[in-house]
Order: sequence, then structure tokens, then C-alpha cells
Amino acid sequence: MQRYLLSRAVQSVLLLLGVIVLVFFLVRLTGDPARLMAPREASAEDIAEIRALMGFDRPLPVQFADFFTGAIRGDFGNSVHYRAPAMGMVIDRLPATVELALTALLFAVVVGVPLGVVGGSNPGSVWDSIARGLGLIGQTVPNFWIAMIFILVFSVNLGWFPSFGRGHWNSIVLPAVSLGLFPLGQIVRLMRSAVLEIRGEDYIRTAYSKGISDRRIYVAHVFRNAAIPLVSMLGVQFGYLLGGSIYIETIFSWPGLGRMIAESVAARDFPLVQAVAVFTSLVVVAMNLLTDVAYALIDPRIRYDK
Repeated sequence: MQRYLLSRAVQSVLLLLGVIVLVFFLVRLTGDPARLMAPREASAEDIAEIRALMGFDRPLPVQFADFFTGAIRGDFGNSVHYRAPAMGMVIDRLPATVELALTALLFAVVVGVPLGVVGGSNPGSVWDSIARGLGLIGQTVPNFWIAMIFILVFSVNLGWFPSFGRGHWNSIVLPAVSLGLFPLGQIVRLMRSAVLEIRGEDYIRTAYSKGISDRRIYVAHVFRNAAIPLVSMLGVQFGYLLGGSIYIETIFSWPGLGRMIAESVAARDFPLVQAVAVFTSLVVVAMNLLTDVAYALIDPRIRYDK
């Protein structure tokens, strides 16, 4: 077990270090950072002053060494637009994004798991058609388009929910449902296919031949085995929801990391962009590591010594 955990931890650290390197060089591949950060009417002297102020006039290896050591400490400098520590702003916006991501994931699980199980247990039924249709919609229709439809119907026409901001409890309903439809579609399809496969296994037929009730079979055997791939998916989907909520947070004016990175890109605030990118990658890598560990604990067929 210790060897397995150590192997996954080392892989996660190497992946995170690779992300830090990519973030540094990708920012500079877009062009001269000083020229991109300067307003269009800036003169050559203004651009040179920005270049000196941000340290872009130094040799590239020196810039990388400073950025790398600062990223390891969590120091990405000050935001150009907000004049505040970039990582501090990321931490301040994190609770709103986590709240939205957890609510969206909870919605996807509460709706997707039962619907997938019912659809897989009754192939060809009305519930199965609903499960397949919802799974198809969740994975094919863009969530930003669904968000705008929700605003038009439930905010403008019916007035049930607010269309922007983070305030009362009902302000999270529309953004969470819009964001959660994609993982909902994946969960429905995964649970349906898993139940269909498990129902045909020999041990399920043996359980039926022993006279065990349907409820006990589904709880003790079908759902328990179907939950193994579900755990792996939930970890990946939570990381996706944290980093992929840019459109939803922008549409609903949700004060989270997604909206902040959209604003920082528009403002050419590269220290803030780098801080958000590295921090989001850290969360995703950590979630994947926890998912690997949970998967190994749940499924005894995984060999820890590999």
C-alpha cells in the first residue's frame, strides 16, 4: 500500500512541476508580455518601463528560476489590475467556485445515479429512454447555451430565480444546474452501462437462484460494483468543474475563479492568470491522487505493489 501511494504521489508532483513549466513558457509564447500588458496607446518608453518593472528584461533562465521558486512558495507577485497579491486573490475567490462545483456535482449525483440505475435495470422502458435522452443532452449541448435558456425561461419569464450574483440560496440553482448537466450526462451513461453489464454476471444469477430479494441484490452486488468506476469519475469531474466553470461564472456573474480568470485575461493580468492556472492544476492533481487512492481502497483487485 505504501509503495502504491508513494508512486502516485511522485507522479502527481512531477505532473505539477510540468504544469508550472508549461504555464511559464506558454505565457511568453503569446508574445512579449510587457507589450501585451501595456495599453494600445502606450509608447515604447512605457513598454520598456513595464518590462523592467515586471522583470521581463532579464535573461529567460533567470526569469524562469524566479518564477519557479516563487510558484513553489505560492508567490506569483502582485496582480497588475487589482494591485494585490495574486495568490491571495485566488484564495479569496476559491470558496465561491468550490460552492458552485460541489452543488453542481451533488445535483449530478442525486439525479444521475438513480436514473442510470433505473434505466439499466429496465432496458427499453420509459425510464431508460429518459436516462439515455438526458445523458445525450448533457454531453452534447453546450452548458453556456443551456445557461442562457435557463435565464430566459426561469429568470426573465417566470422570475423564479435570480440571473446573476451570489446572494440568497436560490442564486446558485441556475448556475449549478447548468454546470452540472455535463457530469450528469456522464454519470447516467456510466451507471446505466455498468448496471447492464453487472446484471448479466454469473454471481447475480446465482444470487437470484438462492432466492435473494431484488433490493438486497441491487444494494449488495449491483450498486456496490457499479460504484467503483463512479468514484473515479467523480474525482475527475470535480476537477473539471473547478477549472471549467469560466463560461457559467461569467454568464451568471458568479464571483469565483472562472470569472476572475476571464477578467484577468481580458485585462492582460499575467501574474493573476499564472496564479489561477497553477492553483487550479494543483487542485486537479490532488483530486486525481485522492481518486486513485479511493479507487484502490474500494477495489481489492488493484495490486498495491505495482
